[in-house]
Amino acid sequence: MLRDDGDADIYLPPNEMRAVLHKDRVKARVVRQDRRGRPEGRVVEIVERPEQPIIGRLLHEGGVWLVAPEDKRYGQDVLIPKGATGPAKVGQVVVVQLTEPPALFGQPVGRVKEVLGEIDDPGMEIEIAVRKYGVPHEFSEACLAQAKALPDKVRATDKRGRVDLTDIPLVTIDGEDARDFDDAVYCEPAKVGRTKGWRLLVAIADVSHYVQTGSDIDIDAYDRATSVYFPRRVIPMLPEKLSNGLCSLNPEVDRLCMVCDMLVTSAGEIYAYQFYPAVMFSHARFTYTEVAAILANTRGPEAAKRKERVKDLLNLHDVYRALLKARSVRGAVDFETTETQIICDDAGRIEKIVPRVRTEAHRLIEEAMLAANVCSADFIAEGKHPGLFRVHEGPTPEKKEILRNYLKAMGVGMSISDDPRPAEFQAVAEATKDRPDAQQIHTMLLRSMQQAIYTPINSGHFGLAYEAYTHFTSPIRRYPDLLVHRVIKAILGKTKYQLPMLPTPGEAHAKLAKRLASRVKVPSAKPQKASVAPSKEVMAWEAAGLHCSANERRADEASRDVEAWLKCKYMREHLGEEYGGVVTAATTFGIFVTLDAMYVEGLVHITELGGEYFKFDEARQELRGERTGIRYAIGSRVRVQVSRVDLDGRKIDFRLVREGEELTSRALKDKGLPSPTGVPAKAADKRSGRKKSEASRSAQSPIQALRSAVKKATSKMKGKGRTARR
Repeated sequence: MLRDDGDADIYLPPNEMRAVLHKDRVKARVVRQDRRGRPEGRVVEIVERPEQPIIGRLLHEGGVWLVAPEDKRYGQDVLIPKGATGPAKVGQVVVVQLTEPPALFGQPVGRVKEVLGEIDDPGMEIEIAVRKYGVPHEFSEACLAQAKALPDKVRATDKRGRVDLTDIPLVTIDGEDARDFDDAVYCEPAKVGRTKGWRLLVAIADVSHYVQTGSDIDIDAYDRATSVYFPRRVIPMLPEKLSNGLCSLNPEVDRLCMVCDMLVTSAGEIYAYQFYPAVMFSHARFTYTEVAAILANTRGPEAAKRKERVKDLLNLHDVYRALLKARSVRGAVDFETTETQIICDDAGRIEKIVPRVRTEAHRLIEEAMLAANVCSADFIAEGKHPGLFRVHEGPTPEKKEILRNYLKAMGVGMSISDDPRPAEFQAVAEATKDRPDAQQIHTMLLRSMQQAIYTPINSGHFGLAYEAYTHFTSPIRRYPDLLVHRVIKAILGKTKYQLPMLPTPGEAHAKLAKRLASRVKVPSAKPQKASVAPSKEVMAWEAAGLHCSANERRADEASRDVEAWLKCKYMREHLGEEYGGVVTAATTFGIFVTLDAMYVEGLVHITELGGEYFKFDEARQELRGERTGIRYAIGSRVRVQVSRVDLDGRKIDFRLVREGEELTSRALKDKGLPSPTGVPAKAADKRSGRKKSEASRSAQSPIQALRSAVKKATSKMKGKGRTARR
């Protein structure tokens, strides 16, 4: 059970779980410490039982209809009365509405509310995920009607009071599969003070012109808070007419935009900036691959096709390199990590998993967007207007101590101070980049970081080394960016943007106000320095920030769940096959290994590591055999066989092959001990005293472990407001 105050989780034994469900809010009393030292509780009262549909497969066993929940956090099957199955057939995936809650001596009872289809239907994993995580996936009729009434193109009346930039060759640079285009860029040499520099324009789709506060479109957008990206499908924040049409900066059409117009020095410092509404005309739609090819060879075939734009791209590349210098001087964290992309066939099955290659084009756009976001935060702060900042705080004292111990144990020879700066992390990364265990060290540096949140209380962005930072550049897919646009417009117009904190005239306004007001009781994301209580206005902004942060986590969880499902289905076809891999995490119950060729992660349980007692070294983040001294740490290379795939649990199990015996023999030889004649099938995990079934429950896949961590962090965020992402 997750506590509201953020203290240690409370363990509820099985008999206490019989009368409660996952997501219930309860009042509990700690009665003792269990065998593993966890506080054990007893449920005193069920405070709130949210209406929550349960997704699972319909089964018919012994004449009884029941649904086995797909989410294993629901510990009980749901009984379905004979007449409540609807049109569902045995084995189909259904959505169940509870009609009777669970009791100490009775299972929950429900009725089939919706039939999703067969478990192997294409896209079923997405249908399950959006319902499992409560992702809004259908726009309201009022929202769609309002979107339909919008014009198909920019009208003459919409251009009034805007700067005409249609003759400026702004271009978009995105991925090959992008359908909505938030941002366009242009750069030209300019004199900055007495030296040479650049004028950099970042034009962002002006969603706020079409989506008015409290409108039906706005209510749906606020509920979603973000677009959710799945393999082969996107659940957008805005209706398609806006996201892919009227707001999207499509090539060779007029579009309304908000512009951040900057002067950048040769040292990469932003000398001056201004914001203004404009109308633009995208002169080209580039892909990252295309721009990277042009920058690599300005006389190549890609450059020949776009020769009128090559000079502009080179200017963009020049200002990017200057901004990169400033990033280095600032000491911002910049670790290289491998992101993957799932390639599916027409039936929705994985064809392959490939790494996403970050090119100069990706970095170029990233630096331009960072510059515009920093200017936005500065503009809001200077305007003394409340708004949402993107805050990333430094590591917690606990994480600092773990990292220090780890760096010391690994003999790095460098550490971090009591009040560390981002440059210290970057310095460690640079100093260790050529070590064989560089990946292991960099992973630990990343894990010591916190997640970012949206909050009106500016505490700076630790990872990027900015005193103030916000999100301005993606209003088509992120609600905080839309709010930032509204605030910037208010400052420009010398007015004030007011969140609808209290019911105001108009039903639509009242709906949004009610949803914001329902979250106002949540404590501040960071304690106020002043002793006075925050105003209703600040509390409303805090509530909006917490809502957007929590829904960002929800979108991440849903996306990871779908990817885990697809990977499990993919690996079912490779049972028994052997692959090389690298250890990506070590725990008390085993090691997680990511396969080289497939970028899929699975667990090698401690019972598969050999016939000896393994001890988990927290400082080194490794498992070490007491007899042989064999070590399994982050970055260790192993060879594994795919032994088991649990689709419902989203878990993949591996077992060590050959390499395990070879490593054991080598470790024994190093210690001057005779090599073993064989590796016993059973490991002696005496310290934990786990049964295999209990260990299996603990042995979550990394994606599940991360999901649990994010869930816990989101829960803590509701009490403390601490979690984050760039």
